[in-house]
Amino acid sequence: MAGPRHLEGELLASRRGFFWVVDETVSLPEGTVPRGQMFVQWEAHETVTRPYPIVCIHGGGGQGTDYLGTPDGRPGWASFLVQEGYAVYVVDRPGYGRAPFHPDVLGPMGSLFPYELVSALLTNSAAWPLPHPTAHPHTQWPGSGNPDDPSVHQFAAGTSWLPGDLPAAHAIERDRGAALLDEIGPAILMTASAGAPMGWLTADARPSLVKAIVALEPLGPPFLVNPDLEISLDWGVTAAPLTFDPPAASAEDLRRASVGEWTLQAEPARRLPALAEVPIAIVEAEASLFAPSCAGTAAFLEQAGCRVDRIALADHGVHGNGHLMMLERNNREALEPILRWLDGTVGEGD
Repeated sequence: MAGPRHLEGELLASRRGFFWVVDETVSLPEGTVPRGQMFVQWEAHETVTRPYPIVCIHGGGGQGTDYLGTPDGRPGWASFLVQEGYAVYVVDRPGYGRAPFHPDVLGPMGSLFPYELVSALLTNSAAWPLPHPTAHPHTQWPGSGNPDDPSVHQFAAGTSWLPGDLPAAHAIERDRGAALLDEIGPAILMTASAGAPMGWLTADARPSLVKAIVALEPLGPPFLVNPDLEISLDWGVTAAPLTFDPPAASAEDLRRASVGEWTLQAEPARRLPALAEVPIAIVEAEASLFAPSCAGTAAFLEQAGCRVDRIALADHGVHGNGHLMMLERNNREALEPILRWLDGTVGEGD
């Protein structure tokens, strides 16, 4: 007798567990409570063959479940990575998912993600009210992508608000990312969308422990200001300070200039010496509203001395994907160019 669709998928022998990265407390009238704890779920095959684990960092208002499975019940990227021989650490960033949020601890709530916004931005780009910036249809979402689509409901059920104080949130994510690497050792960071600043900041804090960054359509373009979502990337690709050379005492020290359609640093540009030591791949989907800004983010990082490879899925024969490529019908196929890049970049390790 066939079981529920949630029980389908390849049988995998693995070890798994979870823990919290918690190294800060705050005193409230009720007593002492943790501040900004980060949930980490890990899994590894009984024989790990890859030299470095992958830390999977979710985006936007999502949570680590974005890597664990798809809205229609298929295996997610975490399972595929374990099958490829990686140990995998999937995080819930502070204030998301299983890392609890309370405004007395983490500050005010920001914007919510209603079904209508999820549909227009992420699952059915044809619903976006403005002209679509790409010429390719979004065909890989596992459903209609409309607000009444059960797959949209499954995804949106795990989303929450963005933080009202983005610089403070990014600073906490930097500290928890660094603490995680201090515990598990050198790793590869895989970031999605608004989780990208945690990757840039973690590598800035622990460059010797970050072996590569795979940024899936990272939050951008550089110096993005979006009042509706309360986003302001004052430090170029983050809201919290990065380490520049020459040093920048404040974000105002970063002189800006229009370069083509992007806002970048004015020349001579300050370098990002820590990030310059880390191989970076930026992954772009064919039919995503967010893909066009990837070029600007790559240009900002290259201007700051970083090594950036752009992986356009369509160039590898992977077509029709939107922003949530890890959740779509062809999610295993979409992962393949990333695996090849990691093989060629990280390989067997040092």
